[in-house]
Amino acid sequence: MRAKLLSILGGTLLSGMTYAGGFQVNLQGQKQIGMGHAGVGLARDQASIFFNPGALARIRQNGVQVGVSPLIAKIAYQEPEPGNTTAKTDNPLGTPFQVYGSYGFANDKARVGIGVYTPYGSTVNWGDTWQGRYGLNELTLRAIFIQPTFSYALTDKLSVGAGPIIALGHVNLQRSIPLQAANGQEGHVELDGNAVSYGFNAGIYFQATENLSVGLNYRSKVKMEVKDGDATFRVPSAAPIASRFPAGTQFDATLPLPANITLGLGLRATDQLTLAADVQFVQWSAYKSLRFDYTQTVNGSNFSENARNYQDVFIYRLGGEYAVSDQFQVRAGAYLDQSPVKDGYLTPETPDANALGLSVGLSYQLTEKLGLDASFLYLNRKKRTDAADLSGGVPGTFKSVGYIPGIAINYNF
Repeated sequence: MRAKLLSILGGTLLSGMTYAGGFQVNLQGQKQIGMGHAGVGLARDQASIFFNPGALARIRQNGVQVGVSPLIAKIAYQEPEPGNTTAKTDNPLGTPFQVYGSYGFANDKARVGIGVYTPYGSTVNWGDTWQGRYGLNELTLRAIFIQPTFSYALTDKLSVGAGPIIALGHVNLQRSIPLQAANGQEGHVELDGNAVSYGFNAGIYFQATENLSVGLNYRSKVKMEVKDGDATFRVPSAAPIASRFPAGTQFDATLPLPANITLGLGLRATDQLTLAADVQFVQWSAYKSLRFDYTQTVNGSNFSENARNYQDVFIYRLGGEYAVSDQFQVRAGAYLDQSPVKDGYLTPETPDANALGLSVGLSYQLTEKLGLDASFLYLNRKKRTDAADLSGGVPGTFKSVGYIPGIAINYNF
C-alpha cells in the first residue's frame, strides 16, 4: 500500500506537468495558426518575436497585436476489456493568449520588441468518481513566457535576433487517495505550486531571393522548478493513518520543457499566393524522470521518483495564404505532431498520441492602422490503447480532440 500511494503521489504531479508539455500549445500567432502554425521562414508580423526573432528586423511597421485562442479540449476513456467503464473529461474553457509589440530604429535595421505568450497550459478535469480517480481528479497548469527581443539586419538579405525568456508557471493537481473514512468519504490530496525559470529564443532569417526566404529558430530548454509547493491531504483521522500524511508538507519538483529547433521556408508563389513549410525538432529526450522531494516523511518516505523516458519527435507544418485584395487575405494549413510518449507511459494527464491539426484563417484591414486576424484549428489525436505499466498511469484506451477558434487585433503606427 505504501509503495502504491507514493507512486501515485509522485506520478500524478509529474504527469500533470508533462500533460502541458506533451500538449504543447501551438497557438502563438493568429496568422501563423491559420497556416498550420508555420511561420519561421516568413517575416509576417510582430509574432516573429516567437516564431523567429531574426525575422523581426524585416517588419517595416511599428505595431502591437493582442490575440486569444479559446481552447475546447475533450478527452474520452474506456477501460480495458472485459471491462466496459467509460469516462469523459469536463474541462473548462482554456484561454491561451498572445501579446506582441515592436518598434524599429537605426534606419529600420534594428528593431526591439516584447512578447507575452502561453506556450504551455491547460486544464483536465476527470472528476472524482471515474475509474482512474486515484491517478487524477483535476489538473490546472498555467505557464506565461515573457520575452524581450532585439533583432538586427546585418545585410539586405540576412538578419538575426534573440531574446531572453522569463517563464512564470503555476500548477494545481488533485486526486483521490485509496483510503476511506467511516462516513465513506475517500482520501484526497491537492498539490499546488509556482515556478519561475529562464531560457532564450534566437533566430536567423535569410531572404535568399525576391520570392524565397529561409528561417532557423532555436528555443532553449526551460527547466521549470517548483519550490516549496504545498501538499494538502484529506485522509481518515485515525492516528495511524493521519500521521502518515502530515499537515504542512511542502515539496520541490523539476520539469525540463524541451528545446525546439525549427527550419522554415517561405515561398511567394505568385503575387497573391504565399506558401510556408516548417520542420520542428522537439528534444523531448531531455525528459527522463522527475523527482519529488518532500519536507516531511509522507507515507514512509520523503521523496518519490518516476521514469518517463520521452523520445525526440518532429512536427511537420505546411500552410498557404491567398491575398484576395490588399485588405483581405485567407489562409489554410495543416500539421502532423508526433507523440513523445512511448508505449507503457500513457497517463490520464497526458493521453498523448500522434495528432493531425487542420486550420483556416483570415485577415481584414479595418483601417489604415487597425487590422483583424482570425483563425480556427481542429486538432485530432489518434485513439491510443496502453497498459500504462511503466508510468503508474491508468490502463485503457484514450481519445482526444480540440476545437480552437482564435482572434487578434493589431494596430500599426
